[in-house]
Amino acid sequence: MKTYKWIFIFFLLPAIGLAQLQHPPFWNDIQAFKKQDSIDFPGKGKILFIGSSSFTKWKDVQEYFPGYPIINRGFGGSTLTDLIRYEKEIIFPYRPKQVVIYCGENDVAASDTVTGRIVFKRFKKLFTDIRAKFPHIPVIFISLKPSPSRWSMKDRMLIANQLIQKYLEQKKKAVFISVWENMLGKDGEPIPEIFLEDKLHMNAKGYAIWEKLIEPNLLK
Repeated sequence: MKTYKWIFIFFLLPAIGLAQLQHPPFWNDIQAFKKQDSIDFPGKGKILFIGSSSFTKWKDVQEYFPGYPIINRGFGGSTLTDLIRYEKEIIFPYRPKQVVIYCGENDVAASDTVTGRIVFKRFKKLFTDIRAKFPHIPVIFISLKPSPSRWSMKDRMLIANQLIQKYLEQKKKAVFISVWENMLGKDGEPIPEIFLEDKLHMNAKGYAIWEKLIEPNLLK
């Protein structure tokens, strides 16, 4: 009996060790934010940008909005589920005066089974969590953008946009900003010149479009 006990322990311990080493998606990104905050905390009461790589790659976002104190906590590849998972780390500590969200595109791209309604339900959960913690702060949601590399997913993205817009129209201090139409050419398809070579992320021309749409809705 003792022999079997030691055999069991021999195989169980490595499995336990492996489980302890495994972390949720983007755990390293969040730890990097926490380390950065421990060295130089950005402060409270600022405008918080959260979301996926469209924010991550907007390294000079503060230069686009001078006079608006911004904290950028976008992490590339993230979904709305990831934002919900880490809301206690990347939202709540900053006690922002306003939250700007761009996320949902990766949700759709993750699987053909993720419908526009699923994206909406995930956003609703995130919005509800933010409002439960901070009942009065304004929230901005930037619509899913028309990326050339994901153009085949446009129907699901448009449904997500429509549902989220309708939902936010019924909420106080909530704004839905549609960037979709402004990123399309006369042919009704995404403008190639505003994207990087990967046909997914934007260049400065793309961010300039976003700047004009976002700035009027930011709090001084």
